[in-house]
Amino acid sequence: MTYKSVDKLQKVLASNVFNHTKDSKKAAGRCLGTLVEIITYYLLKTWGLDDQISIERRLEEYGNSDITHNVEYSLHPVIRSSIVTIEKSEKAITANAIINALKATGFDLKNLKQKQNDLLKKGILRNACTIADSDNSFLLASIKSSKNNQLELYTYEQSKKPYAIFECKRVGVEEGLNKGPQTIEKAKQGAYTARIASSLQKIRTESGDLHGIIYKSDGSYIIKPLTELIGEIVYSNDKELLRRFILTVGVVSNHGNWFTSENPNKELKVLAQSYDWLLFLTDNGFSEFIDSLLLKPIKKYKLIRDVFLESYIEGKKKNQFTKVHMNLEADKILFDYFNENLKLVENWFNIIAPENKKIVNLKENLNELKHKTWTTILK
Repeated sequence: MTYKSVDKLQKVLASNVFNHTKDSKKAAGRCLGTLVEIITYYLLKTWGLDDQISIERRLEEYGNSDITHNVEYSLHPVIRSSIVTIEKSEKAITANAIINALKATGFDLKNLKQKQNDLLKKGILRNACTIADSDNSFLLASIKSSKNNQLELYTYEQSKKPYAIFECKRVGVEEGLNKGPQTIEKAKQGAYTARIASSLQKIRTESGDLHGIIYKSDGSYIIKPLTELIGEIVYSNDKELLRRFILTVGVVSNHGNWFTSENPNKELKVLAQSYDWLLFLTDNGFSEFIDSLLLKPIKKYKLIRDVFLESYIEGKKKNQFTKVHMNLEADKILFDYFNENLKLVENWFNIIAPENKKIVNLKENLNELKHKTWTTILK
């Protein structure tokens, strides 16, 4: 690749894209964090989990619902779904318009409280757009297809309880320093959320081995080596094991203080022992994404570069290149890129934990959880 480290890539962005900002290096660093989130989102979308994804949900601590934590992505079972058609117009596609279209089909909206989100406004798509919610579920909408003067929308109701969460962690350091004082604290924050999210709790033996313990509703419990127990739960149909279980996945990228997956430092070790799965986005992978789509794209990807640059120019009105808000045309091109280059994208990641596992094993875990009979399990 052109860049031997993400640090050098950050400096390129700082000088070429964020040179108008007060602190160009910091602005470039925040942008890189956003890009890690976008890469993670489109990977999940390409894996066929689009209708399972929610963004920035509040997650209750296991056994302590008084405390909640925001998580970047959570994957939820779909309770029911419907397809509606609305007329194309220059106006925004609002939650109200979608709700009215659903009412016309006889879709039961009892107990659902409408939200004030726009699925599409001025060419900007809201990913995982919530149009209503209830005490136990979220109702979301996405654009399924465009035909002549009509848009076909896919609406789907997710259970409030997720079966997996994904969090992205990337921490920068000040120029000239080896570590920033915030790095270990941010790692601990992510580690804390990962460890309290699920009914599967992690414990360490005197010899240093990680075991898992999971309680059943009658107070009985199972203790086994962690990786073995995770596999047993994921591939089980036992309601008692699954009803409060959440597979926790972290995605980290290198920026000086993370070192590499082969040479982890304290922060990376903290995260590796806390998440069920920890993925390391390599420098080469990160550089491939930025080079191919944002800095030196071929003609078919040029619009992505234009949208990216427009989102960060001086005096911009709205960012249209984030995990939540994405230019509609850029969304389609991004999905096509990930779909056409899926094997390449998957190779952008190294697996830190569990040991001796591959990204295909994570895909299998998520696919297995996706297809559980959750309506029965969560009764």
